Amino acid sequence: MKPEYTEEFNELKSIFDPGIKEIKIPGSQVRIVNLIFSSGFKVSDFSNREDISINENITFSYPVFIPHDMKKGKVILLLHGLNERSWAKYLTWAHRLCENTQSYVVLFPISFHINRSPHSWIEPRMIMQSLKERQDKFNGLKMSSFANIALSNRLTSDPLRFFTSGYQTASDIIRLLLDIQNGNHEIIPEKSTVNLFAYSIGAFLAQILMIGNPENLFGRSRLFMFCGGSVFSGMQGTSKYIMDSLAFERLYRFYMDDFEKEVRKHSLLFELLRSSQLGTAFQSMLDLGSFRSFREDILSKLKEQVRSIALLKDSVIPAASIGKTLVCVSRHARHVFEVWDFPFPYSHENPFPVFNNSMGNEVDKSLNRLISEASMFLA
Repeated sequence: MKPEYTEEFNELKSIFDPGIKEIKIPGSQVRIVNLIFSSGFKVSDFSNREDISINENITFSYPVFIPHDMKKGKVILLLHGLNERSWAKYLTWAHRLCENTQSYVVLFPISFHINRSPHSWIEPRMIMQSLKERQDKFNGLKMSSFANIALSNRLTSDPLRFFTSGYQTASDIIRLLLDIQNGNHEIIPEKSTVNLFAYSIGAFLAQILMIGNPENLFGRSRLFMFCGGSVFSGMQGTSKYIMDSLAFERLYRFYMDDFEKEVRKHSLLFELLRSSQLGTAFQSMLDLGSFRSFREDILSKLKEQVRSIALLKDSVIPAASIGKTLVCVSRHARHVFEVWDFPFPYSHENPFPVFNNSMGNEVDKSLNRLISEASMFLA
């Protein structure tokens, strides 16, 4: 008999299709509805002009897991990790969160990720050619792979894309939440409470939203982070599944050394960062010393609304880095930050591997523990 998680993962992966309007989950009262979103993000003088023509990033579908009790008026916005090309990993998480909390669970894709990216970025023939060209051009590349070639090329060419992609996503999320608040959402009830479950770089984005609190949309929200919670400087993004060594070195150097100088070259970007709390929130999450009192003062006030679970063997967003970022909160409140370890081989990119043997039972227990903790916090 297959472990519960293995069976559920495979079933949800097999039935999910972002092109189908409504998907019924066998044996569950939860159903999935794919809704269409059109980004209203305005191209500005700091956007990369090559990205304007990518229509997939403008109009796309996003799945909403709909609970049996549709009148409860609670929502969990689930934010994913960097360089994801599929929802497969997150379907089981969303399903269980929906069942446990009777909340609508919204899986919203980050700009140029999941189905907001062209199919050519994952087309085998083009990937192979692009990978060979990159490896021939740059000697000594580490962790260069088929999985990370598209993102590695994009960030090496223009590291400002890390900010503009995040800013577009934040703008889209703000509009989504305003639609919910004002009763303009197709499915979710008016004025529903929106909480967040955020993983990896999704936690970085979620912290910026919580600190910046645009339109006062996150004043009552709770944020549960998994494998995330660190400032940018505490992350190590070199990975076969995220980006290669050159891309990360370029990205890190840009935001640690060049970002402030680059900002001054772009009037709209400079004005955005200077005049909005969301812009200040982004800068405060770049490094521990950046706008430290601003960041720590707001996070301290959110001590009852924030929780983070780190993994001991996570080398991408290490537990120590998360702990240093959240020390201003955890010193005032118990259980804000915890470090877990699992009794099976795992990684940041794949915290819950699919096993078809007895090891799968341990994965079941660990995933159940995580979802149980998140559900109690977000319900």
